[in-house]
Formats: sequence, C-alpha cells, structure tokens
Amino acid sequence: MSKTAVVYWSGTGNTEAMAQAVAESAGAELFACADFDAAKVDEFDAIAFGCPSMGAEQLEEDEFEPLFTACEPKLSGKKLALFGSYGWGDGEWMRNWQEQCEADGADLVAEPVICNDAPDDEALAACKALGEKLANA
Repeated sequence: MSKTAVVYWSGTGNTEAMAQAVAESAGAELFACADFDAAKVDEFDAIAFGCPSMGAEQLEEDEFEPLFTACEPKLSGKKLALFGSYGWGDGEWMRNWQEQCEADGADLVAEPVICNDAPDDEALAACKALGEKLANA
C-alpha cells in the first residue's frame, strides 16, 4: 500500500473536515500545513493538498501558498489529489491550481473536490472517494 499524506490549511474548519474525510478513506497521515514541509514530500508516494479559496479566488497566501510553492519542484510524477471549500465565485482557484499542478508534472489521480461552505454529506462522500482513488493509484 502506498504511503499517503493529506496536507491542508483551514480557516473555518470546512477544509479541515474535508481533509479528515480524505485521510480516513486513504489511510493517510494528516498534516496541517504548518506541520509539513517540502522535505517531507519525498517520504510519500501520494499527497492530497487541501486549501480553501481566499480573496479573489486564490490559495491562502500566508501559510499554504509558500508551502505549496516550496513543494512544487518535487511534484513531477507524484500522485496528487486536490480539494477545498469556497464561499463565493465558481471554483476558478481550483481550476488554476489544477493547471499549475499539471504543469509541474504531477499525476492528478482524480478531479479535484470542491464544496461551497461547510461540506455536506455529498461533499464528504466525494472526499472519501478522492481518498480511495489516491490510496489505490
């Protein structure tokens, strides 16, 4: 079985709830972004990154974006999944993030999971399915 990490940033707890669902179904280690760094990327076969949309549909820029940017050079060929919540807009931040990961050469194992505000049962089920796909990729 592959060694999997779920790394997330959450301001309100919505993305954290999504991260817990992904990690549970993937049998993954769960990390708040403050507890993860680029050096750890090499320890895992697969990583799910979770971050909500902030501001004008962008990644959280004080903690998560610097971490993700530091990880990017190590993502080529890495099995990856993305998830996050948003409060407004149409998910543009996730489409941009997905394109960025693909440009980095990452192997996205599934379509990203996004949900508006707190994840409902359907969103949590999608997170669990995402975790399963990541664990079995």
